[in-house]
Amino acid sequence: MIVKTLPPSSRPIQEDSRNGTNRRSDELDVIDVVPEDGTSSLVVRSPRLLAAQKVKANAQPETLYDPVGIAAYYQNRPLQVVRRIFAVLGPTLSFAFGLWSDSKRGIVVKNDRRRATQLRVLLTRLGPAYIKIGQALSTRPDLVPPVYLEELTKLQDQLPPFPNEIAYQFIKEELGAPPEEVYAELSAQPIAAASLGQVYKGKLKTGEEVAVKVQRPDLREGITIDLYILRNLAAWVQKKVKRVRSDLVGILDELGDRIFEEMDYIHEGENAERFFELYGHIKDVYVPKIYWEYTNRRVLTMEWINGTKLTQTEEISAQGIDARYLIEVGVQCSLRQLLEHGFFHADPHPGNLLATPDGKLAYLDFGMMSEIKPPQRYGLIEAIVHVVNRDFEGLAKDYVKLDFLSPETDLTPIIPAFARVFADAEGASVADLNIKSITDELSALMYEYPFRVPPYYALIIRSLVTLEGIAIYIDPNFKVLSEAYPYVSKRLLTDPAPQLRASLQDLLFKDGRFRWNRLENLLKNARNSQDYDFNLVLNQGIEFLSSERGAFIRDKLVDESVNGLDALGKNVLHNFTSLLRERVGLTAVNKTPAATVEQQQTLEHIKRILGILQETRGFDPMQLASQIAQLLVNSDVQRLGQQIANRFTQKAVARLIRQLLAS
Repeated sequence: MIVKTLPPSSRPIQEDSRNGTNRRSDELDVIDVVPEDGTSSLVVRSPRLLAAQKVKANAQPETLYDPVGIAAYYQNRPLQVVRRIFAVLGPTLSFAFGLWSDSKRGIVVKNDRRRATQLRVLLTRLGPAYIKIGQALSTRPDLVPPVYLEELTKLQDQLPPFPNEIAYQFIKEELGAPPEEVYAELSAQPIAAASLGQVYKGKLKTGEEVAVKVQRPDLREGITIDLYILRNLAAWVQKKVKRVRSDLVGILDELGDRIFEEMDYIHEGENAERFFELYGHIKDVYVPKIYWEYTNRRVLTMEWINGTKLTQTEEISAQGIDARYLIEVGVQCSLRQLLEHGFFHADPHPGNLLATPDGKLAYLDFGMMSEIKPPQRYGLIEAIVHVVNRDFEGLAKDYVKLDFLSPETDLTPIIPAFARVFADAEGASVADLNIKSITDELSALMYEYPFRVPPYYALIIRSLVTLEGIAIYIDPNFKVLSEAYPYVSKRLLTDPAPQLRASLQDLLFKDGRFRWNRLENLLKNARNSQDYDFNLVLNQGIEFLSSERGAFIRDKLVDESVNGLDALGKNVLHNFTSLLRERVGLTAVNKTPAATVEQQQTLEHIKRILGILQETRGFDPMQLASQIAQLLVNSDVQRLGQQIANRFTQKAVARLIRQLLAS
């Protein structure tokens, strides 16, 4: 077999939808593979795959998180572990004692800038694992006093940098040449320094502005010993404290996996490209491009983004950009991450979310990403439906499916406990609650009953709570759950998955009766979703109703349709006979029955639903007319129509017979 690499001039052009430019030989490797039989075929490989394969082929064992290997290493180094424990405990206890002393002397601790600065410095000195904790707290204005919030925000990108000499050496080792040979320009000092690395602004020799991220020295060693200590502490707590049933060790291992992946910039580049493929099409979401020729395990080169942190609301407003709208974009993107594709950004702090000058939301830093599997994604949507329905028995079963409760758990005492948690929402929509309050209430519930927190859940909550914290900072009245309703409604109406069809049935029916108001609310909310497609809903609805899976809903809808037609017919007949009697001068009471109150309500619901559909984006009477014409020749639709006609005829004949007998 002969393998030939094609010259750059003959390589294909690929369109980059991020900026509309074309990418040539530096973007794709095209290999002409000639087997022994003389035939030829082209194999196109992206630099992402080639770079990843190259690095993973030579991967060192320490690039992956191995708790067993780490434990074996530190078990033979007890003095090193003890020194680290005292290095953490000493300053932490000293800071805690200072807060206690201040409170005893009547000093208002929450307004003490000196103590806030001390906390930031303490977390910085303790290292990356503790800096991550500070970053998470920096997004919670509902938990952290403003003075502390201001200081902790500096942990996002204003940490002490490490010397340029070390950064330049890493660039040379990773990219095979000193910085001056790789880049046309590189800023004299880092423009940002975060927990795992620092960023320089540069320019490629081809003219593109780039951000060059270089990893901190001795990073792996510092994080590894902290994870080892925390893992042992988690195992001890899990064993000794019977009230703790969650897999604390599993949660630490999940975090360890993510942090070790974050320390591999090849992996971060892959994450960025996958994020772009899945979410780059969402309106006003921007994902920077990765330059693979200038990226390796400890150096990452990506497109430079000019932007402003979402929390810098005054600066954003001065540019004529609506920060609240960008948060709405972020919420919609997060919903697709968590509930649609399952690949989600687990570290959305303000340093990683920028408002671009043209009003887009740019995502940065794809080191800490995680995944949620399809059963868990559908389980979360089902749980939302059951909360809306106040179906706490269904909610308890959801928690079993989501692995919070073991299958043999007695749910009898847990169901009323759920009802108490959501009691505050009885007088209002659940959407008016915030994620933090629900999480706090559920945390108390989990402590009281035999819940266990699965490892995947910790990062989901971290992601959602962090995003909600940014939203509250921008607008204290922002409700993430309220913003989520249109998307969830759209998924229920359009997703053909059996789990969600069952949830839709649960939502629309109660005690065998169809709830028109729920369908109204679903359609109202769904039409506000950005990618809601009226025609898709219509086609999928017909397909589902005519299928075996839709038999229950179909039968009930036929009944309701017959009732609606019956009510309409009664009203028309009643009005007609009244008018006729008036014309011929009869004053006797009209005995033609009008529609019952219940039938009249059904009729009103149908009218309102038709109005909602007419106001929905994508509704086109001309297109709808052609669709209806096509549907009328559909055998499934004809069968539905025959069912309605037969039921209506039977009902009309039965009424006529009753009236004749009564006469």
